Amino acid sequence: MSKAFTKETDSDQDDSEEVDALPAGQKNYMTPTGFEALRTELHTLMRQERPKIVEIVSWAAGNGDRSENGDYLYGKKRLREIDRRVRYLTKRIESAVIVDPAQQQGLEQVFFGATVTYAHEDGKEVTVKIVGVDEADLTTGKISWLSPVARALQKARVGDGVTLRTPSGPQTVEILSLNYL
Repeated sequence: MSKAFTKETDSDQDDSEEVDALPAGQKNYMTPTGFEALRTELHTLMRQERPKIVEIVSWAAGNGDRSENGDYLYGKKRLREIDRRVRYLTKRIESAVIVDPAQQQGLEQVFFGATVTYAHEDGKEVTVKIVGVDEADLTTGKISWLSPVARALQKARVGDGVTLRTPSGPQTVEILSLNYL
């Protein structure tokens, strides 16, 4: 059978959308910095990357047999990846509720946007910033407001002891400082 009549499939290709990390009914809270990062990524994909790939695919399609044309096949695969990411980013940007931590000055409890320093029982100090799902990055100390640690810290005050559930069992931490910078 000719390849012209078969659907192109990839082993790592799935037509479903990216997994939505937000539970149903939850708002998509985001800091202004995180929102701008998503907008920048969307702009880069739409204005720079996608046009380049479209040009390559058009050029490759004009070279004849597409079934063995690596530029064409790779380009089409990359276009699908870009389009999927664009759909995801568009949905996230449309549903975003921007919360500016700097405007939450004077709060004495932990809420979205807080930078919290807490100490484990062994004295080890950890500083985390509670941010949106799309901007969470543990390597930079940013945790999602839906994460177990953030949920345990929410509504606590400086000096409070909070119990975190860890794989090795419950652990109590003390909140040392809290700010909304």
